[in-house]
Amino acid sequence: MPFLGKDWRSPGWSWTKTDRGWKRIVFFGHELEDNNKDIDLTELCSDNNENLFVGEVCELANTKRKKEFYNNNTKSQFVFRDKWIYVQKGSTKERHGYCTLGEALNRLDFSSAIQDLRRFNYVAKLFQLIARSQLTSLSGAAQKNYFNILEKIVRKVLEDNYNPRLVKELLQDLSSTLHSLTIHFGRCVLVGNVNIWLCRLDTIVKWQQELNNMQIPKQLYTGMSFNDLPLHMQNQILCKLSDACDIINLGQATPTLHILSENMTLWKKLCQFHFSDKPFCRNLGLTRSDNVDWKLMYFTLQKHYPMKEQYGDTLHFCKHCSTLFWKDRHVALFLKDFGHPCTSNDPDSCLMPISPQHFIDLFKF
Repeated sequence: MPFLGKDWRSPGWSWTKTDRGWKRIVFFGHELEDNNKDIDLTELCSDNNENLFVGEVCELANTKRKKEFYNNNTKSQFVFRDKWIYVQKGSTKERHGYCTLGEALNRLDFSSAIQDLRRFNYVAKLFQLIARSQLTSLSGAAQKNYFNILEKIVRKVLEDNYNPRLVKELLQDLSSTLHSLTIHFGRCVLVGNVNIWLCRLDTIVKWQQELNNMQIPKQLYTGMSFNDLPLHMQNQILCKLSDACDIINLGQATPTLHILSENMTLWKKLCQFHFSDKPFCRNLGLTRSDNVDWKLMYFTLQKHYPMKEQYGDTLHFCKHCSTLFWKDRHVALFLKDFGHPCTSNDPDSCLMPISPQHFIDLFKF
């Protein structure tokens, strides 16, 4: 059914008649529109428009300065705090348009997600993948929102000292991408002035310096520490780690942890966890030879196969209603709320956890 507005060209637009036909009046904000209400249409259509033109230029310049001041001093243009969005890949009779990666980035509440330790690594990894390949697909507003959330990620790491290595890798990938885009491509792929992106590059360098100069204070405990635990308990804790870099860094803390981190049984379990489902690696658990250097085997396989990703909490996708959402486990457990308005009789059977790469693939059309 067609939408009937006040004007057949577009509802809400203002037009003025000139010698060459009708021309739409473009307003830069509500203030300019209010100021132009005092201008008489006869004055607009008169031949003596020289003084009026000069006044319009000054007024437009003043409004432009106010707009730039607002954009430069506003951390985010968006107040969306949606828990779910509908992922639409095409137009139908009921719905027109489609959902883009930038729209999902703006509407889903990633700012609050980074405050949750279960979701922090997930959001950081997603932003890293966007920095590598999807930065140019974002709209100007989505790119601004991206950097605003990225600033919050850096500030959280500096305040809480949480997982600085992952954020350093994110900033390094983002810096490499921006260097390549600004130097080799320039304005043809970047939204906005190139100078804005050069300023963002300087900001990234500043963040990298702050992270490199970050000093983790030594925490003083009067009770039992990690070293006071029995060796078998320390070994069980190391077996729960899925990241090889974490195991190596923990092994540098004390001589005892170094011996535990070099245990071949530990590295064998790590190989089985990450690569047992990969081709030519399904017989790793059947190998009983004691001469295998499992640590070397792990880093060799890492060059050929991606590691299995593990996150405390992720976004979920409902296959029944094509909805992407954050699932609140406590609410779902006690109130039977599944995070989105699902019409399925069994919503749990339709839910699918979404990895960061799968999140990006959802918006590839």
